[in-house]
Amino acid sequence: MPTTFEYVLRGLMATTRDVMPVVAVVAFFQFVFFRRALESPRQVIPGLIFVVLGLYLFVEGLSLGLFPLGVTMAEQFTGRHLPWVYAFAFALGYATTMAEPALIAVALKAQEITSGGVREWPLRNAVALGVAIGITVGVFRIVRGDPLHWYIIAGYLAVIVQTRFAPRSIVALAYDSGGVTTSTVTVPLVTALGIGLASSIPGRNPIIDGFGLIAFASLFPMITVMGYATLAKYLGARKTAGPPPDVEKE
Repeated sequence: MPTTFEYVLRGLMATTRDVMPVVAVVAFFQFVFFRRALESPRQVIPGLIFVVLGLYLFVEGLSLGLFPLGVTMAEQFTGRHLPWVYAFAFALGYATTMAEPALIAVALKAQEITSGGVREWPLRNAVALGVAIGITVGVFRIVRGDPLHWYIIAGYLAVIVQTRFAPRSIVALAYDSGGVTTSTVTVPLVTALGIGLASSIPGRNPIIDGFGLIAFASLFPMITVMGYATLAKYLGARKTAGPPPDVEKE
C-alpha cells in the first residue's frame, strides 16, 4: 500500500503528463513558429503549476465525492422509490446545468456580442430545461431497457426539423449549448447516476445501459434553445403585426 505522500506524488506526476502535450504545442508555436519569448514568464510558470494542482485536486474530488454521491443516490432510488428517480433526474439536470461555469461564460458572451438580443438568464434556463428533460428521458430509457439509438435518432431528427425553422442567429449557439452543458459539474453526477441506476436494476448492463445519459444532456438543450427562439420569434412577429383589423358590419 503506498503512503499518502506517494499516492499524491503519483497523482501529480500523472496530471503533469496529461498537461505536458498542451504545453509542448503552445511552446512550439510560440518559440519556433512565431520566434517570440513569453511576455510574462513570472505569471505563466506559476499559472501552469496552479493548473496541474487544480486538475489533480479536481479529479480527486470527482472520484472521492461526486461519483460516489451519484451512485449512492441511484441505489437508494431503485427500491420502493423508483418513480421518484424521474423527479430527481429532472432536478439534478436543471441544478447542475445552472451551475456550469462553461454555460455561464457562453451565455454572458452571447449577451455581450448581441448587445442584449440574447439574454443570459433566459438562455441558461432554456439550456437547463433541456438538460433536465434529456436526463429524465435517459433515465426512463434505462429503467425500460430500450435501445439507446432509438431515442438519439428521434432526437436528432427533431433537431434537423427545428434547424429549418429556427432563427439563423440562434442555431449555432443552440448547437454549442449542447456541448457546454456537459462539463465539470454535470458530467460526474450524471454519469454516476446512469451507472448506479443500471447496476441496481436487475437485467441492466452498466456498460450498455449505464452510459448514454451524457448524450441526452447534449441533445435536448439544442431542442429547447431553438424551440425557445422560434417561439420568441413567433410571438414577436404577432406583437409587431398588431391585432387584425375589425371587419365592418353591414
